[in-house]
Amino acid sequence: MTFQIRSVTIYGKQPGQVHTVPFRTGGLNIVTGDSRRGKSALLTIIDYCLASSEYPVKSGVVRDYVGTFAISLVKPGQQLFVARRAPEEKKGVSTVLCVLSQAPGSPPPPLDDLRFVTPRDVAKDLLSDFCGIDRNIRVPAVGRATTIAPSVRHALFFCFQAQNEVANEDVLFHSQGKEWLPNTIRGVIPYFLGAIDREQALLRSRLRLARKDLSTHEAKLAAANAFAPAAGQAQAPVIEAVEAGLLPLEANRETSAEEAPRLLRQALLHRGPQAGPEPTDDPISELRTHRSELRSLANRTRARIADLKTALAENGEFTDQANEQRARLASLGLLKRGLLDSPYGAHCPVCAGPVTHASITAMALTTELEHLQSDLHAIGRNTPAIEEMISDEEDRLQEIRSELARNQEQINEVTAAFRTLDREPDDIRRTAIVQGRISLYLDTAAQLAVGPRVEDRTEELRTRIAELEALLSEDAQGDRLTSFLSLINQEIRSKAQELALEHSSAMLRLDVNRLTVVADTPDGPIPLKNMGSGDNHLGYHVATLLSLHEWFAENGNPVPGVLILDQPSQVYFPPDHVGEEVLESDDRVLLLNIFKAIHRTIRRLDGKLQVIVMEHADLEDPAFSNHVEHRWRRRDGQALVPAGWIHPEGT
Repeated sequence: MTFQIRSVTIYGKQPGQVHTVPFRTGGLNIVTGDSRRGKSALLTIIDYCLASSEYPVKSGVVRDYVGTFAISLVKPGQQLFVARRAPEEKKGVSTVLCVLSQAPGSPPPPLDDLRFVTPRDVAKDLLSDFCGIDRNIRVPAVGRATTIAPSVRHALFFCFQAQNEVANEDVLFHSQGKEWLPNTIRGVIPYFLGAIDREQALLRSRLRLARKDLSTHEAKLAAANAFAPAAGQAQAPVIEAVEAGLLPLEANRETSAEEAPRLLRQALLHRGPQAGPEPTDDPISELRTHRSELRSLANRTRARIADLKTALAENGEFTDQANEQRARLASLGLLKRGLLDSPYGAHCPVCAGPVTHASITAMALTTELEHLQSDLHAIGRNTPAIEEMISDEEDRLQEIRSELARNQEQINEVTAAFRTLDREPDDIRRTAIVQGRISLYLDTAAQLAVGPRVEDRTEELRTRIAELEALLSEDAQGDRLTSFLSLINQEIRSKAQELALEHSSAMLRLDVNRLTVVADTPDGPIPLKNMGSGDNHLGYHVATLLSLHEWFAENGNPVPGVLILDQPSQVYFPPDHVGEEVLESDDRVLLLNIFKAIHRTIRRLDGKLQVIVMEHADLEDPAFSNHVEHRWRRRDGQALVPAGWIHPEGT
């Protein structure tokens, strides 16, 4: 089962300042009051404490006088307290939270007892677990070649309706108006509706990885084939060597790829025909021999650099995975170090009282964390040494390149001198050209031999992909989603008719591609933005979200059992309304119908749904007044931030 909200707590910037706003679970909670009393801040505080990457609390009294925000989350037999500091002046959003597991009914702890040691990503994972989300599931990201791991942040799309969203004709879900988020909402809807089977999701993930492996393998194979000599290419330089007199005539036959390099190396060592008596020394030959040695040394050095960089990358991958595992164990920071070894046992992380028998699990996790830290320390020592070795090898390679450049200059100088003296007959020049081609061929073959061999696994990968595609040939997910949406659409239509909304007699459907509600009429489809006035837009928002939460709750789907609506009555007030105002009789009836629809859903779900509404209106009807938990009126001095926290100007 998922969670609901027991309370919102704020800690002031002065010692001892604490204010808690409690809520009833499994029912309707109305917070009514004047403008600028902190009602809308409740939604943003809850959003911030649920591991938001942003600071959504707007400027004003709350930002000025609150230093820490907290919420208490509950589900049967469990309570989780989550606190997060407000950003300090001119600093970014706080990246660490305090996450405490409490006994049900425990009050918020004092500020001095809070320890902010849980990184935001780890806190998000803990909250996702508390919500019941399977973090092993990955869903395809719409419009991108990636996948999404559903989290509690995604579940909130269906739980919040901010003041600018609750009756918005253009957006149906929370944060839908932000760039890139519509595709994210489209991607996660099938998971939260329960249309994604876990086994199917794993198969889809394996298929995606197999296709990625095939693409990467084909790219590597193409590069290797482009670099390698073509079949039969070795025979051409052998024939040229025979014609130039560098190899005997019997070598002019079909030569195997394995035998060709040996013959070609022989051809390089042959001096070829000479003009006149053989000189006592051959500077060109010596320079070329030295050049060949330098090239071989350069190839070996490049291979060592590649091996060292591979080792460094593997160290980096291990460090990333180990750091992630260490972060998951960060909650052990709640256990005071050394207490597990105490003869008196461990101490409770909440009340610091002694526990007679220390938790074996906690000790095992602590040992695992120490092993991780030891491994990370060892890797940390090895990494600089590997980097130093890479630097040394790269320096050596640069020296070899410089020596090759000098060698080439010497060869050019000697060759130019020989040309000047006209000591090179045509056949000697031809020999040099042939030997140059042979040298290039052998260098290319040597580089290929030094590089890693690419085994052709194309057929194996294609077979694996075909097997996975066969298992996924039936689009079970699409069928399940269509079926589930059909049932949800019936509930939306039923609620729309109870609210007497325009087009409620037509066939209504939740369009998950356009993220809106559509009425199918004889004149064609009518989307939400064309469905009349603001009270219709509000009605369809409420009807859709209540129908979704009925589906979530009745099917045990991992979405918080919370729906927060910020000022739904705004469609009945004039735009410049700032204080109390009596609704016209017709508007009052329409607004009460919204609350009656909420009551019907809450009764149907029998405690599985909590609705929190922030309102300007304060109706006397029991459907409203009996569920007002907090009244924050200016004349009474009531607000989210107590009046005693606010300092007058200049004091």
